[in-house]
Parts: sequence; C-alpha cells; structure tokens
Amino acid sequence: MKLEKTVIHIGLEKPVRLLHVTDNHLLLCDERDDERKRALCANRRAAFGDEDGHIEAFLKEQLAYAEQNCDLLVHTGDLYDFVSKANVAYARELLKSEKIFFTPGNHEYSRYVGEAWEDAAYRMNSYMQMGYGLGVPLFFNARQVGGVNLVGIDNSYYLFEDWQRQRLEREVEKGLPVILMFHNPLFEQSLYDVMMERTWSDCAYVVGCDEDHLAPFSEFRAVQQRPNGATLRMLEYIAQEKRIKAVLTGHLHINYESRLPGGQTQYVTGGAFEGYAREVTLL
Repeated sequence: MKLEKTVIHIGLEKPVRLLHVTDNHLLLCDERDDERKRALCANRRAAFGDEDGHIEAFLKEQLAYAEQNCDLLVHTGDLYDFVSKANVAYARELLKSEKIFFTPGNHEYSRYVGEAWEDAAYRMNSYMQMGYGLGVPLFFNARQVGGVNLVGIDNSYYLFEDWQRQRLEREVEKGLPVILMFHNPLFEQSLYDVMMERTWSDCAYVVGCDEDHLAPFSEFRAVQQRPNGATLRMLEYIAQEKRIKAVLTGHLHINYESRLPGGQTQYVTGGAFEGYAREVTLL
C-alpha cells in the first residue's frame, strides 16, 4: 500500500484517525451477469492491468490497515468500476460495516462505462437496478465521530442540488467542525492547471469551472462539467462557512493538496486501484 499521511488541526480534544480510500474500481463479474457484462469486465481488467487481481488485494490491505490503525475508513467513491451483480453484491456486503463511511462516485451508477449520457435520470435507473442502492445513504450521508461531523455528498456528475446544500446547512448548525467528502474535487486554479497539463486530458474533471475555464474543454466535457445554479450556491456556501475545515475527494487518481477559495484545504487522494490511501489524523 502507498500510504500518504496528513494531519489536520481542527481543535479536537482527542485525535481521530481516518483512512481515506477512493477509486478502487473493482472489476467483479460472474455467471449472474450477462455475456455483454462479462465482456466489459474482461476489457476493463485489461485496461487496468488487473489480470492478477491486485485491485481486490489492495482493497483488502487498505481494510486491514484501517481496522488496525484508524477509527474509520472513509471512501469517496468508485469502489467498483461498473454495475454488475458481483460488484454490487460485494459492495453491499462490505458497506454493512460500521467501520466504513461511504460517498459514491460516478462509477457506482455506470452500467457499461461510457455507454450513455449520465445524468440524474440515468443515476436513478442504476439505483433501481442495484436493488435500491447499496444499503447505505448515497446522495447525502453524515456521521459524528470523536467530536467531528463527517459529511459525504454525491456530486458524481459535477453538480450539487439545493436540497443537499440545505441538508449541509443543518449539519453545520450542530456546531461541530465539519469534514466534507465528495467524489469529484472542487475547482481550484492550481489543480485545474495540473489536470489540463495532462497529455490525455480534454478537461480538468473538477466541479465549478466558470466559462473561461471551460473554454479549452471538448464540447462534451464542457456540457458535462458546466455548473448550474444549485452547484454555484453550494460552492458559495462552502466558501463562506468557517465550520467546514477540510475537503476529501478522489476521482483524479492523483495525490494533491490545495487551498480552496474559502481557505479550507482540499485533499485529493490517489487511486486505490494502484494501492494509494491517505491516513488523516484530525487534531
């Protein structure tokens, strides 16, 4: 496991240790899935170089480390790569653990990886195909641990909804320091620059780009990542709310730290499919 260690000072009486894991992209498929799904599984295994099963092995190592060293494993999505009977069954069983706090990514809902435009309707169709989700709150999740309020919000399609902001406001009103968790990182100039410098990238894969920053994107990616009014209202609220202390995200498959407009540090953690994880000590 490639472990990054991070300390965040938020004024706790006793330390709280979290293991941040994101983007495992599990590739499980069996006789319960149809031929098309099994072919997708084989193709994606080849793309990830997972013929030896190292992705699942890394996940087991991450789970064991969290069990032995941390109060909680926090996961910011893309636990699996696509909706299959085997992936969903594995995820539902895993997420029964009280030692895991989960926020979904776009691949939690992706049925054939890039097959169609993925929006709220697509997400709900997938949600139903999973058997009404994965047994845990997906669109908004909150839990208090050791005097800190962990809040996970689904922004897997680069958008927020007004009801999510309203729920976040109610969590903040409880008076505890808040650590936010999303799958997709929020816009910040240096992170945007890093992503745009990648030779394969036609966009930055971050939430909240204005029109000037969307201009270099391909048309598809600009439409996909253009913020709506609810998203802008959420970003404005996060920027001005002092009880929000830090943001944990994934999606980009890199380790990166940067300061958001509101002063909070955003921690992007690398892909767990490559063995990355981040131990976060809250003090």
